[in-house]
Amino acid sequence: MRDDFVFVDDVASGIRWDAKYATWDNFTGKPVDGYLVNRVVGTTALCAALKKAQEKAASQGFGLLLWDGYRPQHAVDCFLRWSRQPEDGRTKHRHYPRIDRAEMFEKGYVATRSGHSRGSTVDLTLYDLASGELVPMGGDHDLMDPLSHHGAPGIKPVETRNREHLRSLMETCGFRAYEREWWHYTLADEPYPDTYFDFPVA
Repeated sequence: MRDDFVFVDDVASGIRWDAKYATWDNFTGKPVDGYLVNRVVGTTALCAALKKAQEKAASQGFGLLLWDGYRPQHAVDCFLRWSRQPEDGRTKHRHYPRIDRAEMFEKGYVATRSGHSRGSTVDLTLYDLASGELVPMGGDHDLMDPLSHHGAPGIKPVETRNREHLRSLMETCGFRAYEREWWHYTLADEPYPDTYFDFPVA
């Protein structure tokens, strides 16, 4: 692995993760190029900030579950190739029910140059430490729909509060939110703001 990048769980022990793009459970319907193991990688700065967020969440009865961190550029290129393939309907209902594949890029849900590839962006949610259950957020990871936007109408009040709680937690620990995806946060003072890396998650 490149210097200054580490597995998040090596820094923030006890953090949970489910690296969706290393599995069949993602919007492409299969493991994505560049994800060779089910682990989450980030810059050492990202991991230090996540450890701080994890500790703050734990003091409030919550844990963090990570879905993605560093994303190789060739994984992003894989998304682009997939978006140009004929629709097969396998993941549409769950991930992009009201748009076509190509619109994912046009509407800002997927980027041809992703902040994830800079190593200091993370997709995550909260879970209840007592039960282990995910906190209801009014939509799953990678639901490419206005329902996923911060402040979206049409979700329950408790789900709105949970999104706001996650946002407050992350912003307090040095992250900035992405308005179209409640789960997506980037370190405000990221160490490589202009570099898009392409080594595999391995």
